[in-house]
Amino acid sequence: MTAPAPLLVVGDALLDHDLTGRAERLAPDAPVPVVGGVRRATRPGGAALAAWLAAADGREVTLVTALGDDPSSNDLRELLAGRVRLVELPLTGALSSKTRVLAEGRPLLRLDDGDGRAQDATVGARRAVADAGAVLVADYGRGTADALREPLIRAAAHVPVVWDPHPRGEPPVPGVRVATPSATEARAFASRLGGADEPEHESELRTAARDADTLVHAWRAASVTVTLGGRGALLSHGGTPLMVPSPVTAEGDACGAGDRFAATAAGLLADGELTENAVRGAVHAATRYVAEGGVRSLGALDTGAGADDEPRPAAADEPTEDALRTAARVRAAGGTVVAAGGCFDLLHAGHVALLQAARRTGDCLIVCVNSDASVRRRKGDGRPFVPQADRIRVLRALECVDAVAVFDEDTPERLLGELRPHIWAKGGDYAVAELPEASLVASWGGQVVLFPYLDGRSTTGIAERAALGPRPEHLTRTGPDARR
Repeated sequence: MTAPAPLLVVGDALLDHDLTGRAERLAPDAPVPVVGGVRRATRPGGAALAAWLAAADGREVTLVTALGDDPSSNDLRELLAGRVRLVELPLTGALSSKTRVLAEGRPLLRLDDGDGRAQDATVGARRAVADAGAVLVADYGRGTADALREPLIRAAAHVPVVWDPHPRGEPPVPGVRVATPSATEARAFASRLGGADEPEHESELRTAARDADTLVHAWRAASVTVTLGGRGALLSHGGTPLMVPSPVTAEGDACGAGDRFAATAAGLLADGELTENAVRGAVHAATRYVAEGGVRSLGALDTGAGADDEPRPAAADEPTEDALRTAARVRAAGGTVVAAGGCFDLLHAGHVALLQAARRTGDCLIVCVNSDASVRRRKGDGRPFVPQADRIRVLRALECVDAVAVFDEDTPERLLGELRPHIWAKGGDYAVAELPEASLVASWGGQVVLFPYLDGRSTTGIAERAALGPRPEHLTRTGPDARR
């Protein structure tokens, strides 16, 4: 499988802190909550978070940003070491940082500190933009994108550029492949350009479509994607837009979801995907990010661990390791892990219906797939029709699937023992008593759930019909002339 393409991220880095604890009473001297049992977490923010997320996808990532000699800048360098290559611009003042105070995972207060801004571009930064095969501009209004505006204009004429704009920043350069404002940002940008006021009682979707159309033309962008939070995103090339809905409803901490969206879209464009596919993949990734706990899902970064302590992202040929990490993250965030299993040889509508229904019962769906050898033992020497790598790729492409794991045994008990899902989903043509894994799932408090199965769909039936070839025309007619 081809390795993900490199990506250049240009933008303003921040340093983020979370103070998380419990709020069980009010202060005696003021009606404010008292947060106790506080745990401190430090991680990259702003463009640095976007770069880290892109690197977690297995990409080679270079970050062009402004850093200084202040403690926050030094802490950020340490967090990014070994994961992201840095090309630094000089910074005036201290690096901006934000501190959130949370109780039971809900933000109570945010403190902003540091007023540093990027100075002039360096030769190295200009060269990095000129040499890039794809660029993500994560603008946080602190001058990095402004300092490199001319090189970015030239880059947008030749390579995919995704621009995540900021209300305090300049508009995207002409020719960007995708600009990704939120609905609130798009409304503010369109109003600033003299766009019509939002009519009373107009739906969010209609307003977003109108604003996106305005911005496509005003910014001379190839497309504008307005992100709509949990609803998904609206993609416009000007004129009638394309709605890309979220695959599921994900509730949780949305901090960083915009960076996850932009980093995924830019990475997929770097890989050669069409804009529509890149936006669809970005919606899926942002939804999964929120469902898995948002910034809490970043693992060792949340404890401020150094580079040597951070687990490396799973390689493209290590689906089971990725599945185990996904299950662990969702479980740690208090979510429900759902698993389903099978050969999934010649994926058909019955499979898809089962997987979609299973995903709606929890916060992630992990599909356990028989290896080629396992399928061969169960189905015979002529199977599988589709090799393991292709079956994994097709399953991963489904919006409802969060991860895929492979097992080589005849049954998935060993793998289930590692994943420990809360729900094990099976098609309704089974009875719980017939499932050898039912008692295993129950041993850790899990539940087997049966889902209705679509009648008349089976891999064997499809294969047999395909082997027979096309049916004669007189046998496929319907209506009064069908038997002539």
